[in-house]
Amino acid sequence: MDKIKQLERESKRKNTIWMICIFALLIIWAIIVLFPFYWMILSSIKSYAAYNSEYIPKFFTLNPTLENYVLAFTSVPLAKYFLNTIIFTVITTLIMVVVVILSAFAFSRLEFKGKNLVFTIFLSLMMIPNELVIITNFVTITNAGLRNSFAGLILPSITSIFYIYLLKENFEQIPDELYKAAKVDGTSDFKYLWKVMIPICKPTIVTVLILKVIECWNSYVWPRLITDDENYYLLSNGIQTIRESGFGRENIPAMMAAVVVISVPLIILFLIFHKKIMEGVSRGGTKG
Repeated sequence: MDKIKQLERESKRKNTIWMICIFALLIIWAIIVLFPFYWMILSSIKSYAAYNSEYIPKFFTLNPTLENYVLAFTSVPLAKYFLNTIIFTVITTLIMVVVVILSAFAFSRLEFKGKNLVFTIFLSLMMIPNELVIITNFVTITNAGLRNSFAGLILPSITSIFYIYLLKENFEQIPDELYKAAKVDGTSDFKYLWKVMIPICKPTIVTVLILKVIECWNSYVWPRLITDDENYYLLSNGIQTIRESGFGRENIPAMMAAVVVISVPLIILFLIFHKKIMEGVSRGGTKG
């Protein structure tokens, strides 16, 4: 009996030590990951003079200031870039979600000749490097006269093969019996999609929405290629403009303030919906 108790105590001690080690590693990793964000925020609330007077960087400040945020909005039209990015993100995301849902429904429930071949070709397109796709899109949009326009920004981003595949896998988890029963009752395909499939697969659709919003908000290469008119600049263009301008190269705190303003919406969005993102991805990757 004493030996059993001793073995139990040793087992608990080992488990405790193991958990302490795991938490210690997680804390160290969290510090490594979060430190750049902390340094970005800290630099943004330091005055220009205080930042440049630090021969040895300080990890705190006793005199925080918001003048860098004011400078970031007044030196360049950052508010306008915000508005353009919101318009681009909202319209692109809404159109893409409609396209993805209808495509995933067609591949998962409708029967038509060559369906598997078409879907295989779609998946094979994911193997093409993005650089080649960007070149093709650039030539197409330029020849169509859509440079420096929201249409030129939005059109190449209104579909995603990966999201179609993710949602198709999710739709296929819904039993075929529901679809057959709905057809017997005279329910149209669109009504079945709207009333049955979308509510059941809501977590995955929300995940697609959030990931697309993040993708659009962080879009950099395509907006830089297709726009050279400041009226259509997105935040990505704005960051580059700030960096290239005099105050962006010299006034690092003001540059950091602009980066903080741009990053905060996505951080808040992820913190609010991170559970739904994980739930949607796990549902999309589970069969049966």
